Amino acid sequence: MLNKISSFIKRFYLLIIFIFLYTPIVTLMVFSFNDSKSMGQWKGFTLRWYQELMQNDRILLALKTTLIIAVIASVVATIIGTFAAIGIHKMRGFKKKALLNINYLPVLNPDIVTGISLMSLFIFVTPYLNIEFGFTTMLIAHITFNIPYVVLSILPKLKQMPTNIEEAALDLGATPLYTLRKIVLPQIKPGIFAGMLMAFTMSIDDFVISFFTTGPGVTNLSIEIYSMARKGINPSINALSTLMFIIVLILLLIVNRKDFSTKGVEK
Repeated sequence: MLNKISSFIKRFYLLIIFIFLYTPIVTLMVFSFNDSKSMGQWKGFTLRWYQELMQNDRILLALKTTLIIAVIASVVATIIGTFAAIGIHKMRGFKKKALLNINYLPVLNPDIVTGISLMSLFIFVTPYLNIEFGFTTMLIAHITFNIPYVVLSILPKLKQMPTNIEEAALDLGATPLYTLRKIVLPQIKPGIFAGMLMAFTMSIDDFVISFFTTGPGVTNLSIEIYSMARKGINPSINALSTLMFIIVLILLLIVNRKDFSTKGVEK
């Protein structure tokens, strides 16, 4: 009897958590089809906001900039973070602890501190590099704050690797580069993929750091939505958010199905 009550409480608690998490998203999706600009009343079903979204050049340009920066930043941060994680994993003693703590700092640091510090750095450096605030500075900033998250995603997979597997490969005649490509990277591939997805999501989601490191004429979605908030959010943003949520959901389903199929074949 006690086990049934405990099981019911756990399921009910989990249900409440999911309700709190997904009710705002469901509300946003429903009102993306509302014929009224106000979310306080329902005036009927419409696809008007999706049509306006496709005709809104400002939002589409901000979306284009956001996706380009997110893709480049996530790929570059994943490459740098992968090799950094492998290097940290091979270290021992004080150096490893020191580098791990240094890697934790940007994650624990408030975004506003990171944004202002990067802005100050760019103000000092840009005259010597002959670049202006804008796309380049925002891209560098996104790469910078994404790297620690990639490292933290890959390190657990490195710890799960079989011990001495690299030494065994080297003893059998494999070169260090071949060992890295054929032994190490396949073992940590789930961590690399998770780190890249996290970097991509963080880049799309970021506002504070982007706000401090961008320049005139260069905005991403978060900055564009912030500028709209002063006058009132355009319902086209609800339509865009709905489309992004559906695309992410489809990608997650594809990835999970692929992983399930792989595990089924291995069994």
